[in-house]
Amino acid sequence: MPMKVAGPLGVCLLLAVVTVPAAQAQRARDEPRGKPGVFDYYVLSLSWSPQYCAGPAGSRDRIQCAGGKQFGFVVHGLWPQYERGWPQYCSSEPGPDQSVIDKTIPIMPSAALIRHEWKKHGTCSGAAASQYFEKIRQAYAKVKIPEEYRAPLKNVMVAPGKLKQRFLEANRIADAAAVAVVCSGRFLQEVRVCLDRNLNVRGCGRGVNDTCRDREIILQPVR
Repeated sequence: MPMKVAGPLGVCLLLAVVTVPAAQAQRARDEPRGKPGVFDYYVLSLSWSPQYCAGPAGSRDRIQCAGGKQFGFVVHGLWPQYERGWPQYCSSEPGPDQSVIDKTIPIMPSAALIRHEWKKHGTCSGAAASQYFEKIRQAYAKVKIPEEYRAPLKNVMVAPGKLKQRFLEANRIADAAAVAVVCSGRFLQEVRVCLDRNLNVRGCGRGVNDTCRDREIILQPVR
């Protein structure tokens, strides 16, 4: 029996079936939850900039990815966290002014990301924007990047466990649960370090885990 071709109405109904649940899921992810200042600890998320710059968004980002910048690990965010889960979009507190952005750009080289991180995560910190981004700069300064991973000029192949161990050693961290290595396929995406509210290293709560599945992962070179 020949297969019938759906008419315009059928196509519209099919699109509705696909897009409505996706839109609902996106709204659920973006819903405000939590109260400012009510959280258990922070996650300092350090992105491997060359991985971002190798993608479609990075190819259009002249601030972070233009040749010669040589960004390695940069700040993705400092996220207030619960022992299980996290708060987000906690208030409409005013965001960072240009002077705060200018101070933060050297370690978080995207004004758009800075504003987004404030709205989603910074508003849950209980601090004003200037204080929150000062805390980000303090947290970044406390974490030592192992020398061999600061600005490699060619691909680095490494076991994810060894990369994690080098971060533990460089920062004299005894608790392996305080650091999580996150990958996108075979490529390093982020290293996350868990800190208490005074920015001292502590073990991560549930949901902050290593995600790399390959025996060796790749750190793309700085640009």
